[in-house]
Formats: sequence, C-alpha cells, structure tokens
Amino acid sequence: MAFEPIQIGRDGKRMMLIPAGWFLMGTSDADAVEMQREYGWRLKWFADEMPQHRVDLAAYYIDETPVTNAEYKRFLDANPEHPAPPDWDPDDRTFPREKDNYPVVFVSWGDASAYARWARKRLPTEAEWEKAARGTDGRRYPWGQEFDQGRCNTKMSDLRATTSVRQYAQLGDSPYGVIDMAGNVWEWCADWYDAEYYKRPFTFNPPGPESGDWRVLRGGAWDISPDYARCANRDYIVPDNGYATVGFRCVSTNLNE
Repeated sequence: MAFEPIQIGRDGKRMMLIPAGWFLMGTSDADAVEMQREYGWRLKWFADEMPQHRVDLAAYYIDETPVTNAEYKRFLDANPEHPAPPDWDPDDRTFPREKDNYPVVFVSWGDASAYARWARKRLPTEAEWEKAARGTDGRRYPWGQEFDQGRCNTKMSDLRATTSVRQYAQLGDSPYGVIDMAGNVWEWCADWYDAEYYKRPFTFNPPGPESGDWRVLRGGAWDISPDYARCANRDYIVPDNGYATVGFRCVSTNLNE
C-alpha cells in the first residue's frame, strides 16, 4: 500500500499517516528464543519488551524523517531565547557545515518538546513510534525480519557518525513509508521509562507512566549493534541532557489540516 506524505504544522515538515487500528507491540516468547538461538543474544535483553501484546491506536501522522538541522534552525530563529545545540556555532547559531539534512543532535527531551510545541505537534508515545516503525505484523526491523546493514546506519556500517536522514530512504523505510526508524540517531519519545509497563493492561492509546527518572529512546543509532536497532527495542536516558546520538521526530493527531 502506498502512503502519500502531507505537510502539517508550523514547520512544514512532511508527515506520514498511520491509520487507526491495532498492531503487535513488544517481543513474543518465540521470537526472543529464536533470537537467542540464532544470534546468541541474551533472553534478559528482551524482558522489558515482554509480553508481546495487541495495542489499538487512533490515527495519527508522524514525521517522515527525524527533525533535521535545517528544520531545527527555523525553530531557533523563531525563538531567539532558546539555546542552540553545543555542536553549533555559538555566535550565529548555525549548524555544522553541509549538514542541513542531517538529524539534529545534542537536544534534550525538553528541547525536543519545545520544538514540537512550536510546530504545533508533540513527541510520539512509545506505542505510536513502534507502530510507525514496524506496521501490524510484528516484524523485527522496519523492512522485515532479518537485519540488513545496507538499510540503516548502525555500528555495522562503520560510518562512525550520523548520515543524511534520507541516505537509506526506500531501502530502510517502514511499511508506512517512514524513513530512518532504525539506526542513525536514537529518538526521544514522550513516555517515562518503566521496565514493567508492558505488564499493565493498557490496550488503547497507552499514555505511558505518569512519572519516572528516565525518558524512553527508540530506534538505535550509528554506534549500536543490530539488536538495538530492532523496532521493539526499548532504551532510556536522563532527559535533561543532549547527546551526540539522540535526535527526535514529532507526531500530530490533528487530521483536519
């Protein structure tokens, strides 16, 4: 099925529609055992992704790619009081040369949330992020069951840095045409992290925990191994800081624009 992008929000960024309906969230017992046998990955690595469960979501749009340096620059120009990332030129608040289409990094969870508010969007929940990445069939990676280093930027690519958000377009796309959901940069989600959250009976638009110490990261980055780039993988980090391997994308539930 072909999905056409649409421009929503103040940033004018292309977004992809994720239709309403259910999907399989998390990792099944059988899949965990298979990955242990096939790759030698430890079963405990999947504990916070289990049990796999069916989740229903209302329709929403998600950014086609992570937010880029050029897009974040427009946000900063409109909000001169907001600090620029530490890897940018501090005087003219400009991103590194020739990296306009690279994902913005060194943005905290608060920075990402501020951009989302300015764009009249928000950060995705874990469930929204995962459905957009894997579709409804419980696949491991956006493109299918098997890892393919030619479809994403991870440690296996040996590039040792971020790449353009469109370098792996089409080859690495999700079933909905969403780009760069595996590797390149981790992406902030709205949720607090709770290792036991999947054991709770949230089956429709799960909101995430009410509080916590860490915010959820999804998708993996350029310096990680294939197991971290799986659609179901959950990670977390202190939200107050920015990191060289962390970016973000936004969602919108305003379907009338």
